[in-house]
Amino acid sequence: MNTTHIIDKLRDLGLNGMVEAVEHHATTPAFADLPFHDRLMHLLQAEAAYRDDRRLKRILKGARLKIPAAAEDIDYRAARNLDRAQMAELLTCTWVRQAENLILTGATGTGKTHLACAFGGHAARVGLTVRYYRTHQLLEDMAIAHQDGSMNRLRTAIARFDLLILDDFGLTPLTESGKHHLLDIVDARTRSASILLAGQLPFKEWHAYIDNPMVADAVLDRMLNTSHRIQLSGESMRRLTSPAR
Repeated sequence: MNTTHIIDKLRDLGLNGMVEAVEHHATTPAFADLPFHDRLMHLLQAEAAYRDDRRLKRILKGARLKIPAAAEDIDYRAARNLDRAQMAELLTCTWVRQAENLILTGATGTGKTHLACAFGGHAARVGLTVRYYRTHQLLEDMAIAHQDGSMNRLRTAIARFDLLILDDFGLTPLTESGKHHLLDIVDARTRSASILLAGQLPFKEWHAYIDNPMVADAVLDRMLNTSHRIQLSGESMRRLTSPAR
């Protein structure tokens, strides 16, 4: 059987990573001298890498991250108040697998969104599903879904993700329905999936911001007992990273 027939059969079986590897072998003399088992292992590794890459692209597309940030690009300058040991532990993504939460707070420009997206991108790279929302956007989507009867479908869609990133928390006032939708999100994911919540508002001001004692108590109780926290500080990262004039 010639190489063309082998490639056609691999395509029929959906083994596209192996197709690329066989084509590479055919044009690279060095592979001809390898033992059968070594060549087979190379083909299997190529298929596994191809599938991992396809899965990562699919997860990142579904994540809709605002910024294509990478964990290796995180800025650890001292003024930012990032603890390297804590960051190393968080970047294992154990907290996501254990359905814990992460709260990022800090003033405007301290890099909350960039850091949130770096965590999201890193989670995707280890095979976890992620979805990014600005908080008010998701709450608006839920209000619309409540009106048009599609709430169950939206809840099901959100529940599919291992990590839900809610950015810009506290940036806009909550409507009364928004307060209950926020509790709905937090309650649905308690002990089953993770939330990364990023915003300017310090945790101690959440109760006053939610401004509904029963809802606020419920949200804070669920978040407080299952959350890691990072309080960013320092100068605006936008100013520090902008080109010199």
